[in-house]
Amino acid sequence: MDGFDFKRGLMGFAKKQFIDVIHWTEENDGILAYRYPMQDFEIQNGAKLTVRDSQIAVFIDKGQLADVFGPGLYTLKTDTLPLLTNLKNWDKLFESPFKSDVYFFSTRLQLDRKWGTPNPVTIRDKDFGMVRMRAFGIYSYRLADPKKFYKEVMGTRESYTADDLDGQLRNLVIAGISGLFGESGVPFIDMAANQTALAEKLQERLVPAFERYGLLLDSFVVQNVSLPEELQQLLDKRIGINMIGGMQAYTQMQAADAIPLAAQNEGGLAGLGAGLGVGLGTGQLVGQAMAQALQTGGTAPAATPAAPASPATPANAAAAGGAAAAISADEVAATLEKLHGLMTKGILTQDEFNAKKAELLGRLA
Repeated sequence: MDGFDFKRGLMGFAKKQFIDVIHWTEENDGILAYRYPMQDFEIQNGAKLTVRDSQIAVFIDKGQLADVFGPGLYTLKTDTLPLLTNLKNWDKLFESPFKSDVYFFSTRLQLDRKWGTPNPVTIRDKDFGMVRMRAFGIYSYRLADPKKFYKEVMGTRESYTADDLDGQLRNLVIAGISGLFGESGVPFIDMAANQTALAEKLQERLVPAFERYGLLLDSFVVQNVSLPEELQQLLDKRIGINMIGGMQAYTQMQAADAIPLAAQNEGGLAGLGAGLGVGLGTGQLVGQAMAQALQTGGTAPAATPAAPASPATPANAAAAGGAAAAISADEVAATLEKLHGLMTKGILTQDEFNAKKAELLGRLA
């Protein structure tokens, strides 16, 4: 009985020490590389190596890369391991078990990898000046050169996943898109129609960066390019101005919309004219004062002191109230600051700003 136990223990020891079949079954998605467990084990001479489709196996001896195997079934001998044989100085008749690290690399496509700008990218736009833009999308890649990947990325780790690599690849994408935005010269308003071309150019730029790590960039998609919310609101306002026929028409429309509301409030239409005169609201102050907008809409000129008073109308009352109201230096300064901001963003022209500035300075209390 004791002899039988000893024999069984010896057989178990021998079985644990020598490996005669080497293969890797990918149990989870996203694994790029896997080191076959070899601690306290030796590979039996003549052992079988199975490399499945979308896999590559690499033998590594003391950090030096040796033989590489694509998909197939192999018998591990000196003639199928020429580089390892040379590194270990085996002769052709070598038939003993041996030690070596075996790494498996997955060449499957890594799909739906997401990228996005964590912060807005500032560029110079020919229509809007300096603007901050955001973008996001997806890309896919595969591991193409296991030797480069082992040297540049993996090292001695037991495994490496696509999630482990995401941060580095995302930084490459952000650096590439920041430079491309600045160089493209495409106005922001036209970028939605040019997202495919933008993605193609960016993919061309990123291919060498991916190749450095042994990766092949398979596809790259720009799904969205946008402005921060506050800039998008200004763009929407500018588009609205253009749609209704320019700044003067926009001012008239704002004035007409405001009259019914002003009639319901304390102070009536005269208060409306004064309020619009000191800059309440972005659209009303752009270009013309409330009185000018109403006069353009067809009101009669103001009567001279000697002439009989004209019949009171809402338009005349608003014009008179806007012309007569005096404003303080603080109100003028606040209004000019708002107007200057609109001019900086391209919504007001320099001439419109100067005209409004002169008008406000003339009404100082």
